[in-house]
Amino acid sequence: MNKMKMNTKTLVFTAMMGAVSTVLMAVNFSLPFAPGFLKFDIAEIPALFAGFFLGPVSGCMVVFIKVLLKLITQGTETALVGELMNIMGSVCFILPASLIYRLNHTKKGAIIGMISSSVIVSIAFVFINAYIAFPMYSKLYGMPMETIIAMGTAINPGITDITTLMLYSVFPFNLLKHGVTSLITYFIYKRAGATLRGMLDVEKPLSSVKVGMR
Repeated sequence: MNKMKMNTKTLVFTAMMGAVSTVLMAVNFSLPFAPGFLKFDIAEIPALFAGFFLGPVSGCMVVFIKVLLKLITQGTETALVGELMNIMGSVCFILPASLIYRLNHTKKGAIIGMISSSVIVSIAFVFINAYIAFPMYSKLYGMPMETIIAMGTAINPGITDITTLMLYSVFPFNLLKHGVTSLITYFIYKRAGATLRGMLDVEKPLSSVKVGMR
């Protein structure tokens, strides 16, 4: 019975983190060094919380819930391309961080996990954007790649082709976005640990779930 209650609470917690993530995703803005279609948000914080607290599967579930709720409430303006890229980027970030923290359940493990994930997703999305996302947007909207590059050139004259767009705009954008997400998570995760434990415990603290970055 306790196990059943725990499973229900973890599902409710995961769904709640997904809902919070959806709200955070709606609060976004552009950065001065990146084209306007790249939006900065901190929507991955709840998924990172779930990944650290309950494991990689829960963290990734939050990502899928976030995108599903976004589609239900707002629909899509990109024929699902943007949503697909969002899932890929979030999973590339959440999965390595939560796996590393699961293997090394310490403050050091959390820091290593978040730094590693920030670098991994930033490098991965240089190639994903260059060879998958941007070409898909170009074909979908009938927009020449030169037009997309020109949006970057308007912000930074050093952007002259797809390579410089990736190096001077996409890469630093993702590194900053996930670095800020990691920093905020680091400062609030330990303080939120007792609250999270209280939400998930049935009768006593779970010995199988360790909370906090010690």
